Amino acid sequence: MRRILVVGAGQSGLQLALGLLAEDYDVTLVGPDGPEEVRAGRVTSTQCLFGPALRRERRHGLSLWEDAAPRIRGVGLRVAHRDGGAAPALAWRGALDEPARSVDQRLKLSAWLDLFVRGGGRLVRHRVRPGELAGLAAEYELVVVATGRGGLAEVFPRDAARSPHEAPQRSLALVYAAGAAPHPDGPSLSRTAVPGAGEVFSLPVLSLNGPCDALMVEAVPGGPLDRPLPATAPSGDVLEHLLRVVRLHAPWEYERFAAARPADPMAALTGGYAPAVREPVARPGGGAPVLGMADTVVANDPVTAQGANMASLAAEVYRRAIVDHGTRPFDERFMRAAFAEYWRRARQVTAWSRVMLSGPPHVWELYRLAARHQETADRFANSFADPSGLIGWFLHPERALEYIDGVLRPAQTGGPTR
Repeated sequence: MRRILVVGAGQSGLQLALGLLAEDYDVTLVGPDGPEEVRAGRVTSTQCLFGPALRRERRHGLSLWEDAAPRIRGVGLRVAHRDGGAAPALAWRGALDEPARSVDQRLKLSAWLDLFVRGGGRLVRHRVRPGELAGLAAEYELVVVATGRGGLAEVFPRDAARSPHEAPQRSLALVYAAGAAPHPDGPSLSRTAVPGAGEVFSLPVLSLNGPCDALMVEAVPGGPLDRPLPATAPSGDVLEHLLRVVRLHAPWEYERFAAARPADPMAALTGGYAPAVREPVARPGGGAPVLGMADTVVANDPVTAQGANMASLAAEVYRRAIVDHGTRPFDERFMRAAFAEYWRRARQVTAWSRVMLSGPPHVWELYRLAARHQETADRFANSFADPSGLIGWFLHPERALEYIDGVLRPAQTGGPTR
């Protein structure tokens, strides 16, 4: 039985560990917290899983909240006026072909940790330091590092050619709130773009105490949405801060959340990080190679709501690569091939995130088109489930303008739009 160590018990690390355990590997999972500590900790994200990621969880018996989690049926966009205003300058909603769901990762990961231990996996509660990786790599046939953007990510060299940003492009603040009014368009991942200042997001979530709503502001550093808060700010203070911001810049969201309260005392998060792509293989101490996964080596800004989805994809790609590799050594060649298969899809999300962060003129033209052309709104919404098609109509200015012309020309001549 091949011995594999997974360092990190987030979406990708736990999904990989559980998947390999089901394939009869000897799996050890190392993370700083057990199930009780995870449930009692702070929220970690505004994760929203779309169709492909949800199907993976069903296939592997990990979809434990199918009936309890709210079904998110659309992706909505509002564009605020630059000088404010009670109503958005633009508003539309695209319908999802498959409902999405958001489950608080404190709820999900604590349950998955229990599954892992009950299934015979070995859980070691320990925060691995960079200096310990060399020794661990010598003890196991394969070490996969899935600790996210901090800590051990620095062991993997930054890929400067694929990482244009050296500083955070957004300051983040989020809270899970109970008692918000329903979204007027139905359960949606809702995004308000505030030109030049950032974004406001909201979505329904299943949290520790039942369904609630997440509210998040992504502020351009130093801009009008940016009101720095300490990382330890109480959830009540974070909600108060967010309400002040959205009252001025997205009053339609303020109306929904004005009477809300934090879902629990730990239901808030603040911070920021620089998007980065890193080399997938490291040799700590010059010894045996270790393999990086998901956010550890490809960290995108949450502006495209892809973090948990890409973590799910990375876990699936790596699981298949490991199983298909049979009894051969897990050498550096294997590791780079596994990452290359993941990067083939992840690069589309990295490109999309950069476009959404910079907001070039053609993106605003597409937003205006979607407000009058439902097929475009729906196409944008379903790109959250499958971003691979964005390269043909959204990411490049020339292709975007060709697409817009192709939609508008028949309408202008009285013919059908595509």
